[in-house]
Amino acid sequence: MIRMILVALLAAAGIANVYAQGSYPNKPIRWIIPYAPGGGTDVIARPIALKLGEVLGQSIVYENLGGGGGLIAGEMVAKASPDGYTLLVGSGNTQVFPTLLFSKVPYDPDKDFAPITNFVNVPNVLVAYPGFPAKTIKELVAYGKANPGKINWSSSGNGAGGHLALVLFAQMVGMNVVHIPYKGAGPATTAVLAGEADLLFANTGVFLPHIKAGKLRPLGVTATQRIGVLPDVPTFAEAGYPGMLSSTDYGLLAPKGTPRPIIDKLHDALVKIIKSPESVARLTGVGAIPDANTPEQFGEHNRQETAKWGKITRENNIKAD
Repeated sequence: MIRMILVALLAAAGIANVYAQGSYPNKPIRWIIPYAPGGGTDVIARPIALKLGEVLGQSIVYENLGGGGGLIAGEMVAKASPDGYTLLVGSGNTQVFPTLLFSKVPYDPDKDFAPITNFVNVPNVLVAYPGFPAKTIKELVAYGKANPGKINWSSSGNGAGGHLALVLFAQMVGMNVVHIPYKGAGPATTAVLAGEADLLFANTGVFLPHIKAGKLRPLGVTATQRIGVLPDVPTFAEAGYPGMLSSTDYGLLAPKGTPRPIIDKLHDALVKIIKSPESVARLTGVGAIPDANTPEQFGEHNRQETAKWGKITRENNIKAD
């Protein structure tokens, strides 16, 4: 009798679970953004969230939760109920760099999340102060090797993407430069504009107006292809450095244990949105490369990035705390 009751209860739970997945979503979905409002993440993700709400017939509650370098938002979602109603708009700061740069991390970036899809890759662009002698990547390498320790290279902070990109490139070509960390991309850009620093790696959106105004000189793009907003700027691969790849990825993740039918429903809707002509035009217009990969590809990409940058941070003893 007890066995029959247990079987009946399990069957009922299974039916309820299937029903919940089949009717998903039946209430608003929260997207947790690990940064303050108005940043690059909002430019990429907010229009996608609005469109997803239309497709699913439920509103997306878009919540900016900055602080802790992304760890506060990451922890909140990692510990949320795995029902598909609390999701994280993740990036390298939440999924790749935490365990590499911080001694204490409140979640496991790989094991505590179920990847859904990566929205875009936003490659870094290397810009120079207009008075800097080198006008191409090859000229930069030659100048750097001939003048060790004389290039001042700014970044938005120790362990930031731009800092790691400069370390990767300097190590790749055998160049000795001086790293000057600033508190954010804004001050780092101001330093290059003023000639206090020579070079800076950052996403296109950080200084596109300055490039168009001729106040900064772009030298190269850290991507496998040129980007639409800077069609005349070559990739590092074109200059002979195909391994020089550095970008910011923005994607959607759920808490581990979220039912696969829910993951698939979100994934399929997002792929259609991201690959639509309207979204492609908008995303490429801000310097992004649309992605929309599978959950498995997204998870594997994050693991590969962790291994790649883990090697760089260990070899150069880079920590953010």
